[in-house]
Amino acid sequence: MNIEKFQESMYKLIVETSTKLPKDVRRAIKAAAERENAGTRSAMSLATITNNIKMADEQVSPICQDTGLPTFKIKTPVGANQIQMKAAIQHAIALATKDGKLRPNSVDSLTGENSGDNLGGGTPVIKFEQWEKDYIDVRLILKGGGCENKNIQYSLPCELEGLGRAGRDLDGIRKCIMHSVYQAQGQGCSAGFIGVGIGGDRSSGYDLAKEQLFRSNDDVNPNEDLRKLEEYIMENANKLGIGTMGFGGETTLLGCKIGVMNRIPASFFVSVAYNCWAFRRLGVNVHPETGEIIDWMYQEGEMIDFRQDQTLAAQETAAASEGVITLQAPITEEQIRSLKVGDVVQINGMMYTGRDAIHKYLSTNDSPVDLNGQVIYHCGPVMLKDEEGKWRVKAAGPTTSIREEPYQGDIMKKFGIRAVIGKGGMGPKTLAALQEHGGVYLNAIGGAAQYYADCIKSVEGVDLMQFGIPEAMWHLKVEGFTAVVTMDSHGNSLHADVDKSSLEKLAKFKEPVFK
Repeated sequence: MNIEKFQESMYKLIVETSTKLPKDVRRAIKAAAERENAGTRSAMSLATITNNIKMADEQVSPICQDTGLPTFKIKTPVGANQIQMKAAIQHAIALATKDGKLRPNSVDSLTGENSGDNLGGGTPVIKFEQWEKDYIDVRLILKGGGCENKNIQYSLPCELEGLGRAGRDLDGIRKCIMHSVYQAQGQGCSAGFIGVGIGGDRSSGYDLAKEQLFRSNDDVNPNEDLRKLEEYIMENANKLGIGTMGFGGETTLLGCKIGVMNRIPASFFVSVAYNCWAFRRLGVNVHPETGEIIDWMYQEGEMIDFRQDQTLAAQETAAASEGVITLQAPITEEQIRSLKVGDVVQINGMMYTGRDAIHKYLSTNDSPVDLNGQVIYHCGPVMLKDEEGKWRVKAAGPTTSIREEPYQGDIMKKFGIRAVIGKGGMGPKTLAALQEHGGVYLNAIGGAAQYYADCIKSVEGVDLMQFGIPEAMWHLKVEGFTAVVTMDSHGNSLHADVDKSSLEKLAKFKEPVFK
């Protein structure tokens, strides 16, 4: 094989996967946007999502700043040199990271040190399988941490909140899948896709679940029982009312694919791999001698070009201008206490990024900047230096906020922070602190990394770079940064309300369906 050409082909696959959603995913998102009730927060979110896809297409930049853990599944003819292929993929990963197509995400689990190039023990994931065909089949999925953290595995029989007992049968499996959608809420950047693996052991069950995510969203399961189950889940999961970003709404799930394998008598696992709306998976067929791409996968059916869709663009423009409250940072307590759940705000001025490492640091150290009246953004951006050596933001959507629950309230009170921006909401400790201190939680649109990068007009500085680019504290000057108030200073939480109402709806699916 021409290994240089193969490396070039892998680089093309990585860039395309990170920046351009496949056709089947685009069609699912467009259908969801068209059936959502006009004027709702979910409709606004879906319009923002379609705008973000359009911007990623135009700029060839990451759709979402969390490019996740790259996972390759490769089928090779007998005799292919898998050692050389693995090395070529690693080189392509490092180059794509250097070029800002991937965020440096490989972190030493013991020291917390970021490798800077997405290479390290176990990263990227590369799984080989031999087959008797005469070409190489390479598939790649970029699955971010927000949706990865909402994966879940059930051991049957078990008791499920809202659904009661799930037994070792098709109906028990049905209950597990419905519960998996409920428990994800908006934290996995809904509306999302799920892959389900029935059987196996704990590790092979998850592998089977993730393997389902490589299926086309439009295919039909050849197993009649699983086909019926997939159709049932798609119809009924969307009755839970969780909606896009967990704001409530008509669409919670965009796809469901289920696979099955044998198990041992003592174990019965149902494993669910959750994937966000930014469903970044593509594949190529590669010539085993030249190393060149023969064909691209997931190209069947209509191609939705959101740049040409004027209807969705008009919806996004209308939603963005309706009843928006402008806030200039630093923000006063009086301004914060005037906000209520459901308000849409636009922020101008400074905001400071802070993720896991920053929150832990601030809990025991002074802040490198004055945060009184300021905004903390739960974000790990993709950053590159320009020709003048200045930092530029390439992608900057929100990360899942609930990870900061142990720290958030204390840090807000300690430093006088007035607003926190993230996705998926936070818990009772933070809600109590917002009420006591006079703070607000703002939910940005998860995955909309290009949309928000466009709001960032300059990088004014950076601190704590020892934690790596995603975890550093970036000082960002923004204009028109739009988000929704989902937790206010009066003790109200949209996330808690949606969780409660969706649990009540989930309980309606307690009775047996499949015999």
